[in-house]
Amino acid sequence: MKKIIVNLFFILIFLGTGMFFIKEKNIENRILDNKLKESNYKIENVSSNANEENKNINKENIGSTNNVENTNSEKRYEKENIIEEYKGYDVIAKLEIPKINLETYVLKTYSEEALNVSVVKFYGADPNKEGNFCVAGHNFKNNNMFKNLKKLEIGDNLFVIDKNGEKIEYEIYAVYKVLPENVECLSQKTNGEKQITLITCTNDSKERIIIKARERN
Repeated sequence: MKKIIVNLFFILIFLGTGMFFIKEKNIENRILDNKLKESNYKIENVSSNANEENKNINKENIGSTNNVENTNSEKRYEKENIIEEYKGYDVIAKLEIPKINLETYVLKTYSEEALNVSVVKFYGADPNKEGNFCVAGHNFKNNNMFKNLKKLEIGDNLFVIDKNGEKIEYEIYAVYKVLPENVECLSQKTNGEKQITLITCTNDSKERIIIKARERN
């Protein structure tokens, strides 16, 4: 009988302890639930505030976009007509580089004879089109040649006027020299950008000076 009573006593203690832990666990779960609810409430508030901020930002951006469009429209250059021929050679574009006081016509068809007259489209896309418009020229001291190309630096600007009279500004982003057999500068992989590459010789003709520019945004 004593053994039964002792066993019952231990069972009651075990059950009581279990109920205590269950009760504690329920309390912990309720606290955790409350914390989660508070967190969700904060997250919802942050989200709603963010949405309101985004709405306000979007409204501001719409206004600023209009301003940008207006600014861009004000910055558009007036169309300029260029000549059809230069000294008997067809012209494809006009190139202007303010820093070195260069204004020259880009001849349409590459040849050794044409190179002695002016700079020439050497390869690639047409002027002011997506792709890489490659222009080659001698470094002769003539005013319409590339004698001062070596003075250009990253950040300098230049302009290309095409046969439609559209004038686009380009910004130089790379200046370097290569060996004559290196033709990587002619690549047409421009990620949809309008680019121009200018090519001339160093004074000793052992290397090529490469100037690369992309349309200025």
